[in-house]
Amino acid sequence: MKALVLLSGGLDSGLAAKIIQDQVIALEGITFRSHFFDPSVMAQKQADELEIPLTVVDISQEQLDLVKKPHYGYGRGMNPCLDCHALMLKTAKELARKKGASFLITGDVLGQRPMSQNKRAMMIIDKEVDVEGLVLRPLSAKLLAPTIPEKNGGVDRKKLFSIQGKSRKKQLELSRKFSLREYATPAGGCLLTDPNFSQRLRNLLIRIKSPLSSDLALLKIGRHFWQKDVLIVVGRNKKENKEIKGLFQKGDIIVELKNILGPTTLIRSWRGKIREVSTEKAKKLTKYYSVKARKEKGVVFKRLDSRLCRE
Repeated sequence: MKALVLLSGGLDSGLAAKIIQDQVIALEGITFRSHFFDPSVMAQKQADELEIPLTVVDISQEQLDLVKKPHYGYGRGMNPCLDCHALMLKTAKELARKKGASFLITGDVLGQRPMSQNKRAMMIIDKEVDVEGLVLRPLSAKLLAPTIPEKNGGVDRKKLFSIQGKSRKKQLELSRKFSLREYATPAGGCLLTDPNFSQRLRNLLIRIKSPLSSDLALLKIGRHFWQKDVLIVVGRNKKENKEIKGLFQKGDIIVELKNILGPTTLIRSWRGKIREVSTEKAKKLTKYYSVKARKEKGVVFKRLDSRLCRE
């Protein structure tokens, strides 16, 4: 018997894999990355520890489409969690068929996440994806109806668990029992649950229907200022300055201070040529967020094309 486990690189999915692997069932892993999350590095470390192959699937475009128009709505941010879970299970189901896996495993824990990890949500998702009885959630299995692999004797239900709620105490105990070393901390995760990022994304989608990867990457860094359809992004540190330069593309303008330490500022427009009023606004912001230049007069700026412009 073989199963396909959805690995996020976190504690719960790693434990779910260990629990089933302990029952001498062959496993393969699948993990997902998108514009808004990428656990593939940690998931690979976890797969290496489990000694199982891992398939990484990019769902960036599919998830972006769901974000624009979710069937089941949003959580507190721009996170369409039910729709995303359904997308992942659908993708995993297709891979399981190719790999010869007879059921799926997830690290879902009842009550850990209010929107997607409750009985009703799980039932809705499983029914929509047509995987009813084929998704085993080992950490909370005893609180849920028996799945097909449990009914046919392939999985021993007595060795599964009845964990629920947000506490990680039981999972941490199990990690020691199963000697699970590789897992990420609960912090981080999907950017769509972050209120600040979600607002930035809303502001972008109001103005542009089909943002590119570079547009979405800009949302993750800097201070943001809009002038109608023009976005000005001001770097907050050396790392962000470098990232902003890496996202420069044709039509953008980058403004920096000449001979004074300060931020890198990028101007991007989705409606043609950038007007001078936006460039002037970017210069003022660049000066303001430089401690050394804020009170100086006659500050000189430089653009990416090396042209100089005196304030």
